[in-house]
Amino acid sequence: MMPVAVAIMAKAPAPGAVKTRLTPRLTAADAADLYRCFLLDKIEQVRGVEDAQPVVAYAPAEARAVFEDLASGFVLLPQRGADLGARLANCLAALLARGHAGAIAIDSDTPTLPTAFVQRGVDLLARAEADVVIGPSDDGGYYLIGVRAPQPSLFDAMPWSTPAVLPETLRRARAAGLRTACLPEWFDVDTPADLARLEASLGHSGTARPKQTARFFAARER
Repeated sequence: MMPVAVAIMAKAPAPGAVKTRLTPRLTAADAADLYRCFLLDKIEQVRGVEDAQPVVAYAPAEARAVFEDLASGFVLLPQRGADLGARLANCLAALLARGHAGAIAIDSDTPTLPTAFVQRGVDLLARAEADVVIGPSDDGGYYLIGVRAPQPSLFDAMPWSTPAVLPETLRRARAAGLRTACLPEWFDVDTPADLARLEASLGHSGTARPKQTARFFAARER
């Protein structure tokens, strides 16, 4: 059986298309530059996860060349679906259909996430110690979700972008009799407050050192 696949859910870093909630704190161009840094740091992180197949699930479909350049050596998979739930479900199902022992979708908005958390998710699925692995984010959603078999019920008609996402996902998993493991909580970067938290956290012990993201902030200080 093929190793657990770890898919970064990514958008092409185009101004006005990514991190729009960070404006006007950042210009649209700066927000896109920051998101590109997030992507590069997440690609580097996933590249370092052991016993895993690195994947980028990208959007829009015509952006494949962008990710061929950014993520050399990664499997590239276009995102399919009308909403986030469909895109997640389709991504994970497609990877499992290729014969992977498990499939993980991870966001691109957690540049300081410790790599050990991702590795733990991979290990839990590879050893069949859980049917579902979830990395909770402190806004009530999650930064990572992984499964050993397709679980469309975890994604259909979910109240995305609300604090109800995590508890509702856990409720559905319990109702389906799935063994669920939660990783440590972390934060993602969507709002100006998150941005300030990210900047303050850079260099703290216990976090990943996102080189590209750190360089973005260092350049702004000059």
